[in-house]
Amino acid sequence: MNTTTPLPRNLSHWSPPQISMRWWPVFLRNLLVWKKLAIPSLVGNIAEPLMWLVAFGYGMGALVGQVTISTPQGSVAVPYILFLASGSICMSAMNAASFEALYSAFSRMHVQKTWDGIMNAPVSLDDVVLAEMLWAGFKALFSVTAIMGVMLALGISHSPKLLLAWPVLLGVGITFSCIALVFNALAKGYDFFTYYFTLFLTPMMFLSGVFFPREQLPVLVRHFSDWLPLTNAVELVRPLFMDQWPTQPWLHVGVLLVYTVGGFWLALSLTRKRFSK
Repeated sequence: MNTTTPLPRNLSHWSPPQISMRWWPVFLRNLLVWKKLAIPSLVGNIAEPLMWLVAFGYGMGALVGQVTISTPQGSVAVPYILFLASGSICMSAMNAASFEALYSAFSRMHVQKTWDGIMNAPVSLDDVVLAEMLWAGFKALFSVTAIMGVMLALGISHSPKLLLAWPVLLGVGITFSCIALVFNALAKGYDFFTYYFTLFLTPMMFLSGVFFPREQLPVLVRHFSDWLPLTNAVELVRPLFMDQWPTQPWLHVGVLLVYTVGGFWLALSLTRKRFSK
């Protein structure tokens, strides 16, 4: 039996999102299910970034010492552990949101048919996709909060401006959840997500200034990396770790907003098309 919900009449796949507050019960449903597996989920989300931080931050950091980065006040030398921590926490937000919006969302959408069951109630597909996007952003925020707590305990940074990094990282998680939902709508199976991680996320980690200053990149590659979402996330968060204000914050926020709005609209349109078949 086909349980997919057809689009309302006169509503095309590319129509603007039809959003209501009915996304909230879907969000709560995901939260209640996740609470049963909160501890292993938390361990899984923070173990890898903390291993990166310890291995590279303290191991390679002992060899590198300090790195020189450009600021409005000129070139500044910062400890490598601080440089890496401020970039890797953005990478953690990206990965946590992407995993949730890909593997978990795909399971609910395609494997378990949870979305079909939800849409038997008066909840639209648009509300379900919005709830999945916000839920993945929340999962990313939960993960980076735990990681930030460890960083504070290690004394990597005690800048009071880190309070502003918290909502920025929530926005980063939402941005990458929107992008990931595009691939979720296209996927036929879990193997499809390998392309996303291998061809998009992994190269971006090395081009966005997470592990080394972007000034080391060739000029053309650096200009390309200026418009990557992870680059703009790092440019917003890293100065806050250094107790400084970001340069051109509205430009970086604007780039992330373009990816968020464009990604969500594209993901929603492709998901509508998938459910209309």
